[in-house]
Amino acid sequence: MDKTKQMINAAVEGDFSDSNKRCITINSLKKLQSDLFIDIHGVGRILEDKDYNVWGCSPIYDDYGNIHVFYSRWKNCYNRLGWVAACEVCHAVAKHPEGPYVYKGVVLQGRGGERWDSWSIHNPSIYKVDGKYVLLYMGSDGSKLDKDVDEISSLETDEFFPYFQRLVQSKRVGMAIADSLDGPFIRVSDKRPMIDVGCKDEWDSFCTSNPTFVKTPDNKYRIYYKAWDFGTAEKFNGNRKYGFAECEDLTGEYVKYPYNPVIDYSSYGEKIQAEDGYIWYSDGKYQMVLRDMGIYNAEFGLHAVSDNGIDWEEPKIAFLDSTTYFKEKMIGISREGRFERPQILLKDGEPEYLFCGFRGGKYKTSSGVVLKFKE
Repeated sequence: MDKTKQMINAAVEGDFSDSNKRCITINSLKKLQSDLFIDIHGVGRILEDKDYNVWGCSPIYDDYGNIHVFYSRWKNCYNRLGWVAACEVCHAVAKHPEGPYVYKGVVLQGRGGERWDSWSIHNPSIYKVDGKYVLLYMGSDGSKLDKDVDEISSLETDEFFPYFQRLVQSKRVGMAIADSLDGPFIRVSDKRPMIDVGCKDEWDSFCTSNPTFVKTPDNKYRIYYKAWDFGTAEKFNGNRKYGFAECEDLTGEYVKYPYNPVIDYSSYGEKIQAEDGYIWYSDGKYQMVLRDMGIYNAEFGLHAVSDNGIDWEEPKIAFLDSTTYFKEKMIGISREGRFERPQILLKDGEPEYLFCGFRGGKYKTSSGVVLKFKE
């Protein structure tokens, strides 16, 4: 990491170890930005809904060239924190990436009761694998709280926060499979999560979340997932890292790689991290796009590359802040000005469009957004 640190320190104004948001000079961007992302351009917002926040838009082509998007949504009454309390996964279809999209229905919802994914189903990621459609997601469980979902919606933000923290701690990774993009999607992780937490002193002891999937060249199946530990959770809401679990059977028991995490940026600084990983394999390389949380700028994305999916090169900058691509006026809401939850629409195995979650829009909540890679 020393070489990357030197490059960043030369390009960045401010102290490396403490800042989560830095000013990078224009000349330095060309050296630090991935070639894949240099010429992306904005297309527009999608799936804006007056009644719902929309997030986590995961796209895939069908056999006829239509674009199917699986996305998160939650009612506006839950505000921006509803993702962990009352989210569901929906399905929409369009003939073009920019839409218009036709709503097809709800795909997965919280199951209630004391199930591990009783409340919220969030951050879907869709893949075609061996003729099946695999939908990964994050679920939360509020069954042990002293309030139900409807009561949560009436709480002020400060009242909701303790419940929010407990719901975050309940996050686990799930999988559902269908023969068709139109479903039905059947949970593989019915009785227990696909990826559960580790022991108290392990890197993934607090929660597991934000899964992404790849089939390896030697025909093994890998689920990469975000997690953090109790130690950093208690200090500053966690240092997010990525590890993976692997299986020789798509729906079998996934075994965690013993040397996880494989993506860990905490050596840059105690709070330096990344999240929202999306992985794909092309040109003989494992490639991942993530949201930066302090390496270059907390409003940027990262692009990381690996020969084996275990040892990763130092990340380069992927996408920049939203104002680089869209001239929307800032309206003073939280987390505006940046893209989160990047997902890629692949065509013949190569990136064609980038889909993200984006705060703001005509309803001043959140929606999907689409950017296009250079042809």
